[in-house]
Amino acid sequence: MSRAENKATRLLQIENLLLAHPEGLTQSQIADRVQVDRSTITRYIPDFPKHFYYDEDDGRRWKIDRTADLINVCFNLHEATAVHLASRLLATRMDKQNPHAASTLRKLGFALERIAPHISDHLCQSADVMDTAAQRHDPNFLRTLEQLTLAWAEGRKVKIWHRHSISDKTYSYTFSPYFIEPYAVGQSVHVIGFREPPESIRTFKIERIERIEALNERYTIPSDFDPRDLLKDAWGIWYTEAEPVRVVLKFHASIAQRIKETRWHVSEQVSGQPDGSLLWEARIAEPKEMLPWIRGFGADVEVLEPEKMRAALEREVKIMAEVYGVMEKRKNLFAHFRGEDKEHKEPQYLMEHLTAVSELAGKFADKIGLKETGEILGLLHDAGKASQEFQNYLLSGEGLKDPDADDFVNYREKKGKIDHSTAGAQLIYEALWNKDQKEKIAAQVLSLC
Repeated sequence: MSRAENKATRLLQIENLLLAHPEGLTQSQIADRVQVDRSTITRYIPDFPKHFYYDEDDGRRWKIDRTADLINVCFNLHEATAVHLASRLLATRMDKQNPHAASTLRKLGFALERIAPHISDHLCQSADVMDTAAQRHDPNFLRTLEQLTLAWAEGRKVKIWHRHSISDKTYSYTFSPYFIEPYAVGQSVHVIGFREPPESIRTFKIERIERIEALNERYTIPSDFDPRDLLKDAWGIWYTEAEPVRVVLKFHASIAQRIKETRWHVSEQVSGQPDGSLLWEARIAEPKEMLPWIRGFGADVEVLEPEKMRAALEREVKIMAEVYGVMEKRKNLFAHFRGEDKEHKEPQYLMEHLTAVSELAGKFADKIGLKETGEILGLLHDAGKASQEFQNYLLSGEGLKDPDADDFVNYREKKGKIDHSTAGAQLIYEALWNKDQKEKIAAQVLSLC
């Protein structure tokens, strides 16, 4: 090996040493590890690359600038396409300017210009999206991400000032970053690491870190820390030490194929149903994190388990019904009117009537251990009165609808001819007829009630 080749090999060896020792090495330590005389290292110094620097304030150590261009990488066409797909996700799922991501995509785009000009153009376009003025300019986020990345690379602790999402107060902690994870649902980035206090692993949303300072104190990521294991049960970023929760959803037949086309969680199991619907089951660390995804399917999905999440969505649906005026419409459905004086008749609204009868029927049925059955029968016994045909008949008969209105009916001719009593029985039967034999019999019995 020539002297030049020998020198180039040792310079590469020194670079690998400095990469392996982010705290830096003295000239003597470098010489010992390369197994040469210290004077040899002195002769090499003029040829050190620009990303080597001498830190006189920190023990006169040689260090490597990890923010410099250190990585040379080669992609084949299909690998470059994979990077393109990842970059499109980054460009469309993050709302903030990121000049580092843009620079990465442009470098890759320029490198592919000769062999794949179309892919090259699109990579450069994705880069434009990442630093366009349309993206949110958040210099504090970018600065925090840079500091965390450097601390993570060097194994150096930081002090952070984090704003709590609920109290809106800012608290300071000493923090050792273990892993940085993007979160597409919230268009945000989170950092997982060791927080002091309370001396345990915590996750911070980087957008909520208001200030960050690098510390001289070093840390080592525990050998048993594995983000894949930590997040394996998470829907996105929320994890827990408790056992994951069984989640069961029922998707309407109209979107069953769409659900089957994607693997939404590593633990998911799907099974088609005779009516074309789809049962989807998974074990999730924190089901609450799924709610935005579930809401997105609207009435095409029903939460079967866990009961707590189903109850939460039921409450939301009721609130939404009030927001969009659906509850007001329900209140305007009448069951009947009381009183002899037509000018002063008191209406009983349908929901009020059905709820009252449901409660009363439940009390009676409870005597034979069938409270829930009684409540359901009471709730459905007059469900047919919600039809527009019955409401027109009732209001016309009470003199509350203009005889010249298009929906006015001759209530005398219609009396006894509008079916309102079997609608509840039909609902029960339709819900149970395609189940097993026992449920079919139950459907027939309940319908007759």
